[in-house]
Amino acid sequence: MSRFLHKHNISSSSSKKLVFLISITTLLSVAVIANCLWFSSSSIIKTTTTYWVLQKKGIIHTNATKLSHLQSKKESVISPTFADLDAPDLPWEIMPEAPVPRLDGASVQINNLLYVFAGYASLDHVHSHVDVFNFTDNKWTERFDMPKEMAHSHLGVVTDGNRYIYVVSGQYGPQCRAPIARSFVLDTETKKWSTIIPLPFPRYAPATQIWRGRLHVMGGSKENRHTPGLDHWSIAVKDGKVLEKQWRNEVPIPRGGPHRACVVFNDRLFVIGGQEGDFMAKPGSPIFKCSRRHEVVYDDVYMLDDEMKWKTLPPMPKPNSHIECAWVIVNNSIIITGGTTEKHPLTKRMILVGEVFQFHLDSLTWSVIGKLPYRVKTTLAGFWNGYLYFTSGQRDRGPDNPQPRKVIGDMWRTKLSL
Repeated sequence: MSRFLHKHNISSSSSKKLVFLISITTLLSVAVIANCLWFSSSSIIKTTTTYWVLQKKGIIHTNATKLSHLQSKKESVISPTFADLDAPDLPWEIMPEAPVPRLDGASVQINNLLYVFAGYASLDHVHSHVDVFNFTDNKWTERFDMPKEMAHSHLGVVTDGNRYIYVVSGQYGPQCRAPIARSFVLDTETKKWSTIIPLPFPRYAPATQIWRGRLHVMGGSKENRHTPGLDHWSIAVKDGKVLEKQWRNEVPIPRGGPHRACVVFNDRLFVIGGQEGDFMAKPGSPIFKCSRRHEVVYDDVYMLDDEMKWKTLPPMPKPNSHIECAWVIVNNSIIITGGTTEKHPLTKRMILVGEVFQFHLDSLTWSVIGKLPYRVKTTLAGFWNGYLYFTSGQRDRGPDNPQPRKVIGDMWRTKLSL
């Protein structure tokens, strides 16, 4: 009997151990499954939240079916072309190609002539001359050198509209070298250059305009190419001459940074788009090799008028940068071609802009009036005899890939009916 009881106790103890082990295993399995479900749910929530934010900003237009489809994906949740806006096709006509391809060059128009300055041919080679396009003949007609001391890209450039072109600061040399403060004026009739008083500090791609008899320079990036500058300076100019001995401090711009359109119309000064941050020279690099840094592209629009206080106007249809020479005035509107917008939220790749924007200066409202032949940044724009022209820049990799690739010298035009 005692043997039977002992045997029964052993059997009971073993059963209890087995039940305990099964219970622990079950609990662990439930925990693992719950954790996986939570991770999957969190991923979907994160994706949905990102998509919702983009949708609220007006960048993505979607519906429940598309959202459900997006939630089922991982890496390619958002299309590479998500930033493209609906716009009509325009009848573009190809024109004579520029003598050289250009990125981050500059341009101004005086009557029927478009003066195109400097720029990168590639990261390792920069231009140091001016090409001239004649809108009447639709030909590239002239080429002449810039001063050896002048910057080669990211210039601040403006004309008095008659004869003289002022070139302010900018980056000297290839890759990601720092800006310089040296500034010049060109007499377009004699093709002679003169120096003017340098900026108080070097600036990289500053917003530049002539307003009320004064040369205004504002924003841009500071000497390291990345830190936004808020400074705003002006100096009196007339007929290619500087009338004062030093630059005057003006009301700082609300938001600093390079690559913005700066326009004067009807005695008002407008600053449009731009970005904070840019590529910097890699620390210790003997050639100042470009190194990617964080950038924020914005859609801000500011205006100065009689009160000399910056006013915030309705934003662009989407954030846009690299548009400093991509604009023209047509009737009572500012027309802007191409640019760059915010990076892809997943891949973090740069995205180029392929739309033509119109800012109505009477109602201070925006519209998208057409598509370019492809997405492209740092276009150099002009307008003549009813035609919108653009040339140069860096275009996309194809219809389904908005990332930048080839530096171009293409020129196009289309008839505008506004």
